[in-house]
Amino acid sequence: MRYILRQREIVADDWVHLGEEPADAGALIVPLERLRTDAARWAGWRGRLGVRLAPADAPEDLAAELERFGLIAVEFPNAGDGRGYSQARLLRNRLGFQGELRAMGAGVKRDQVFLLARCGFDAIELAAGEDLEAARRALTRYSVAYQPGAAGIPLDRQRFTL
Repeated sequence: MRYILRQREIVADDWVHLGEEPADAGALIVPLERLRTDAARWAGWRGRLGVRLAPADAPEDLAAELERFGLIAVEFPNAGDGRGYSQARLLRNRLGFQGELRAMGAGVKRDQVFLLARCGFDAIELAAGEDLEAARRALTRYSVAYQPGAAGIPLDRQRFTL
């Protein structure tokens, strides 16, 4: 069982990634590339469907079908790759995505969770070996922000805060 941070709480993850799912998985995260190459399979998927964006994927490519996804997972392959922050802001601010927005990958570390939340992430799947409780505490490290967060809402009034 995998645990994640969702809305400031440590919870059991109810989503599975393609390749690790049982035959009857109800909530499945599929890489965008696989979603496109086998579109017929996923058009008939009866459970909840999530999509995983790689760093080079353009969120705008999902604009016409955002309502189809209950979750968008943004991959951070390493801590120095910041493209996921931009993808999150585009999804929340420009495209108006209202579902779960998850940061995931080897680059998701405890010291980034505050900034991830400011960009619109409401769920965090930490890299292996990271301390979930320490990451949860890191969300309260700062109480004031000079710039608005996701969707232009000040930090203390954000709907999508961890």
